[in-house]
Amino acid sequence: MRVPCLTAQAGQAYYTVETKKINRMKIGFDAKRAFLNSSGLGNYSRNTLNALQRFFPENQYILFTPEVKNRLFDNYQRFKVVSPRNMVAKKFKSLWRSLFLVPHLKRHGVDLFHGLSNEIPQGIHKSNIPSVVTVHDLIFMRYPEFYKPIDRKIYFKKIKYACHVADKIIAISKQTKHDIETFFHIPKEKIELIYQPVGAAFFEKQHIESVREKYHLPERFILAVGTLEPRKNQLALLQALHSAKIRIPVIFVGKQTRPYTSEIQHFLSEKKMENQVIFLPHVPETDLAGLYQSATLSVYISVFEGFGLPVIEAMASGCPVLTSTVSVLPETAGDAAILCNPSAIEEIAQKIASLLQNEPLRNELIQKGRVRAEQFHPENYAKNLVSLYAKIWEEKHA
Repeated sequence: MRVPCLTAQAGQAYYTVETKKINRMKIGFDAKRAFLNSSGLGNYSRNTLNALQRFFPENQYILFTPEVKNRLFDNYQRFKVVSPRNMVAKKFKSLWRSLFLVPHLKRHGVDLFHGLSNEIPQGIHKSNIPSVVTVHDLIFMRYPEFYKPIDRKIYFKKIKYACHVADKIIAISKQTKHDIETFFHIPKEKIELIYQPVGAAFFEKQHIESVREKYHLPERFILAVGTLEPRKNQLALLQALHSAKIRIPVIFVGKQTRPYTSEIQHFLSEKKMENQVIFLPHVPETDLAGLYQSATLSVYISVFEGFGLPVIEAMASGCPVLTSTVSVLPETAGDAAILCNPSAIEEIAQKIASLLQNEPLRNELIQKGRVRAEQFHPENYAKNLVSLYAKIWEEKHA
């Protein structure tokens, strides 16, 4: 029997790991989001898989996905990838990862399965395969108005099953951990707090001049990264700039959703601000790091988040951050960002103006941000994750 070894104290949120003592493990992942989602859950999945492969290559990582697209996940060839082969499975590929995956896990002999995006396959609790699920947030329960009724019902059913059946739950923030305990009545000792990683590219110096040329960047600009949707609150940023007559260009990076994007464009037209804003729906990770490193300021004033990855991406890139006083964002930012009420337009405007005018303050935030971001470095994250895998496996086979 292979027994992965680790060193940890019971009840710790983070585990230390003696990497040389851990034997090779075969770990399966629900990798749908890594291939198909450009932000959010996709970033988490890609960052997780890339960190594990880079820092713990002795393990075998098997990616189970209903569809393979390399546009977003160009590193996938370093992994073993399993997707539907027969016509029936392909026809019902949307259900494949939820209802038909367990036999594939057994066939490939996985030692442990990790659901990277809020769910694990039905029936895994009967398979004797230990499992862990990452729950990112329960926004659909806190803010149901942002979701369709059918989506809320599906999310609730999947997450409830995963939380009750998985051997361990990873919460990506204290806020999410608290919500899991509250909404699903899960014992706190079953939930591990492991903050998500930031991609290695954000810690590395990018070719800023080539990025500037590629995207025709202005000399100074505000960068706002995230899907354009009401919860991300991009309209408030534009309202603040207009109210204070701040003319600095703004670059929005993220998927555009309707009708919110139409609302933003209407506001820009009405206030004659069209020439002040650039929309970039799809940006490769290295280019995004270059955008952060070129920006004067990053603004992320969401009204609710499970974590708020763009905050740490900016910090790792050496970009000062303005973010929200609400939800998990103060937890994510620590003392390395300026905070504002995301509903207070005048306050947002005042703090943006202050940051733009105060170079010493921006430099102070850059230094604090780099220190803060180190806590989310992919190597540290990978160590915590592999140690948790070993602990789960050891407890299952004790």
